[in-house]
Amino acid sequence: MDQTQRGILGQPGPVPTTQPKKKRTSVMSFFSKVSWTLRFQKRESLKNVFSILAERAQDPNAKKRHMAMRGLGTMACETPDKVRKYKKIVLDLLVHGLYDPVSAEVIHESLKTLTIILGKIQGKSLGSFFVDITLQTRTLLDDENDNMRYSAFVLFGQLASFAGRKWKTFFTSQVKQTQDSLLIHLQDRNPQVAKACKTTFRACSPYLKERKETGFQTEEDQRNPKLCRQLVKPAAM
Repeated sequence: MDQTQRGILGQPGPVPTTQPKKKRTSVMSFFSKVSWTLRFQKRESLKNVFSILAERAQDPNAKKRHMAMRGLGTMACETPDKVRKYKKIVLDLLVHGLYDPVSAEVIHESLKTLTIILGKIQGKSLGSFFVDITLQTRTLLDDENDNMRYSAFVLFGQLASFAGRKWKTFFTSQVKQTQDSLLIHLQDRNPQVAKACKTTFRACSPYLKERKETGFQTEEDQRNPKLCRQLVKPAAM
């Protein structure tokens, strides 16, 4: 971890000195003012806000983690330059949120915020985060919660656009494992989820096309146009 990360993630949090009810009110009050603070664009204030959000994202309290993910989404919308500056730290926090072992709210908020941030950075230089995000997002496509499924399909479709050459083979394997979910949720009980699934299905369709392999053909086979067409013809779905 470099000096910048230590400075942001290692900053100690405030010592709780108030009653639980007042403490909850204070936390909610802070996060309700995040957007207001960001609009002032004061350099020092933004740094402080980001430091607190980074700390809260790792808090044992699930509610604080949830609000931190939401705050990071607000920051991504209103100060994208700040997100680009701390991209690796933000992505690390959100990936941890995506794998939250306790709170579905934290996971859902992480999905939504990742969608915002990946859009802002155009999926550039994700590194191994691409794998972590894809693996977990794929498991959420069949979640019981409609909102979770919707957000998962939106993010998965976005990942299809950002796979590029580096992650093409990996993402192709993930899409093939997701075929059943894609087909099932085209008829999802929730119209919005079905619509998101349809959009994602289109984005993923290039990864579902069968590759034309001709290298194994013998010289005799290559002289037989009819046989060649049969070998490379995609199987009917």
